[in-house]
Amino acid sequence: MGFTIGGMREMRSGSRRRVRTSECTAVAEYTGLWGWDVVPGARAVAGRCSCGDPGCTAPGAHPLSFAEPVPAGAGLDVATKAWSEYPGAAVMLPVGRAFDVIEVAEAAGRRALVRLERMGLPLGPVCATPTGRARFFVAPGAAAELPRLLYRMGWDDAGLDLHGLGPGTHITAPPSDLGGHGPVRWLRPPTLDTAGAPPQARLLLGTLAYICHRTHY
Repeated sequence: MGFTIGGMREMRSGSRRRVRTSECTAVAEYTGLWGWDVVPGARAVAGRCSCGDPGCTAPGAHPLSFAEPVPAGAGLDVATKAWSEYPGAAVMLPVGRAFDVIEVAEAAGRRALVRLERMGLPLGPVCATPTGRARFFVAPGAAAELPRLLYRMGWDDAGLDLHGLGPGTHITAPPSDLGGHGPVRWLRPPTLDTAGAPPQARLLLGTLAYICHRTHY
């Protein structure tokens, strides 16, 4: 079935089963190549969420509760079938399984990325949202460990715009739109080496915290 917006089908008759090839390909890449689970997510159109709830507090930025996830290892046929059930769904990744996320302001993230690459430190995928955030993929467990790491590094009381995302959260993945603001994009796309083995948060955290502090002040 297609999802609805305010009780109306998002896809017109004659095209309701049309699937966006780029998104099906992305889903198959995430599951088949990178070994990530993928969840069909809601879309926002004119400020209203495709989940059908007029009081939705996160329009276009959450999984569809009634949609089955596409498991790691699934190929293009499975991805296409899943997205034909929910045409227009956003591509969302569950956090806390294959990776956690450290999120900072995009300006700080871009500066930190340049410095980290120059230093030769291991890096995982990094994406940017249309709302001005950069998300660094790191090893699972980072979100729970973050307060302790920041304390040990002396950054715990610095008021940094730096946050950990862990189990129970989902992020919108490229090439999908986030909340009607525009597409999410890769600053550093996944590779076979980094997708399944993102770096430990402690290797990046010192640089990220320093740049966040400098950018803010």
